[in-house]
Amino acid sequence: MVNEIKLEELWGDRISQSLIHMFAALLWATRSTCQRLQVGAVLAKGGRTISTGYNGAPSGLPHCNEDNCKSQPQCKRTIHAEMNAILFAARYGISTEGTELYTTHSPCIDCAKAIINAGIKKVYYLKEYRSQDGIELLKLAGVKVYKIVMEEGEDEQKCHSEE
Repeated sequence: MVNEIKLEELWGDRISQSLIHMFAALLWATRSTCQRLQVGAVLAKGGRTISTGYNGAPSGLPHCNEDNCKSQPQCKRTIHAEMNAILFAARYGISTEGTELYTTHSPCIDCAKAIINAGIKKVYYLKEYRSQDGIELLKLAGVKVYKIVMEEGEDEQKCHSEE
């Protein structure tokens, strides 16, 4: 089932908080040092940002670069953006129960497990990750999942979410 949201509904006379959070996730993604994929995430509750994250090396370790990531087919050092947002909240005692997660890419299976156990109730994403196993697990656990799609027409853009 696809729920469509027209861009005017998200923007209208005043930009929606959901769209602000998604734009913020895109902005946080620019902080990523991952050589393969830049991902950003925002946790929000009551329309307010409570935590953010982007993918990269664990705190205090060298950033990803060609020397320390090129020998592996897939980097094992990187912490995903969703996990970083959840872990930051945990580190500072911020409850994630009932929150919404906005992320540039759909969560992987490991992040999906953390999302479920963190009590996050809704996940919004823009792009699909290489596997949809995380999305399937979230749906199985009752987490509402929405894909935000920006489509360009001749003179207009449309945005719709997919549940």
